[in-house]
Amino acid sequence: MAEANQILRACVHCGMCTATCPSYQVLGDELDSPRGRIYLIKEMLEQGRPADAKTVLHIDRCLSCLACTTTCPSGVDYMHLIDQARQHIEQTYKRPLIDRLLRGALARVIPYPTRFRLALFAARLARPIARLLPDARLRAMIAMAPRRLPPVSRNDDPQTFAAIGPRRARVALMTGCAQKALNTDINDATIRLLTRAGVEVVVPRGMGCCGALTQHMGHEDRARAFAAANIHAFMAEKAAGLDAIVINTSGCGTTVKDYGHLFARDAMAPQACEVAALARDVTEYLAEIGLPAINGKAAGLRVAYHAACSLQHGQKVKSAPKDLLIQAGFTVVEPVDSHLCCGSAGTYNLLQPQISGKLRARKVAALEAKAPQIIAAGNIGCISQIALGTKVPLVHTVELLDWATGGPFPPDLAQSQTLAAVLG
Repeated sequence: MAEANQILRACVHCGMCTATCPSYQVLGDELDSPRGRIYLIKEMLEQGRPADAKTVLHIDRCLSCLACTTTCPSGVDYMHLIDQARQHIEQTYKRPLIDRLLRGALARVIPYPTRFRLALFAARLARPIARLLPDARLRAMIAMAPRRLPPVSRNDDPQTFAAIGPRRARVALMTGCAQKALNTDINDATIRLLTRAGVEVVVPRGMGCCGALTQHMGHEDRARAFAAANIHAFMAEKAAGLDAIVINTSGCGTTVKDYGHLFARDAMAPQACEVAALARDVTEYLAEIGLPAINGKAAGLRVAYHAACSLQHGQKVKSAPKDLLIQAGFTVVEPVDSHLCCGSAGTYNLLQPQISGKLRARKVAALEAKAPQIIAAGNIGCISQIALGTKVPLVHTVELLDWATGGPFPPDLAQSQTLAAVLG
């Protein structure tokens, strides 16, 4: 309560956050803006009352994109305030049965790659009957399942990849959870790129989900359990020397960098702070050490860069991805309103499909207006979300950097006949 009170007092209710809030842009309701939600949270927490249906509705509609924190002139710590509100909701509010079942299933499936793969396979089988399902959230879950599931990559198993040439550094790679089921090319490309840059890459034993998904659903205990396992795994590798923890899913990166806050009043606080201090987005780290030699294959290709909210707002990493793509030879363009969310936001596109769909349509239109040959993003959630609305090939930034420095042509680009014609 003391922390929440301090955050609430920092807000001067100026309303500047409403200009960059995606849900307010779509819904036009003051209570679906950060300022409106702060009023609701303040009243709920100060009175110490259980959450009611009205408060839950508007808190659930928040994407946690953190665009408001970038805009806020008063430095309101909205990220931690909204997480506190969600915890209070989970502790004091009984959701309708279907909501409890859906949210419980997501929390128990997505953080576990094997379970998630099975769920995606089941969703593919359910496609023929999807339109008959009465709940839009179930239809969204089925639509999100990819047409083709990639085979399991053994590169995600605990092991060490030696640096090519003299070893310049040693890093741990966070392989993620949903990403290992949805797209194994991203971790493979990251390993190739880093080792080519002279970096030894270790995949730690005992590492798992970062905890973001359960944290944003109000399940702090589960989030802390995931985080604690990761801290132990990373600290075990730190004993052998660790220069950074490299993360190629920006949603995970924002959470890992916040481990110090998550364990602030815990005996694990020192180790959590050490792990948080070592965490780097893959583009952030590559900007520090430099790219391997460029092969010139990417010269002139027009790439629209989508800035994931968790990267630009959560981690304040804005220029590194674009600068690296330009160094690699790509022509980089940005869409208008690049600060606005695409509507993915963890499980938001599954739990709030109508709002998410409108945000996706806006983002796709803005990206396609730049006439790109390729769209690049730094977060698997954004990639999956945007891909549902466009035929422009879409890949992770690191896949393009890997290809431009000697790696294989990204498989998702190889399916584009337009690109094949351009590249010969």
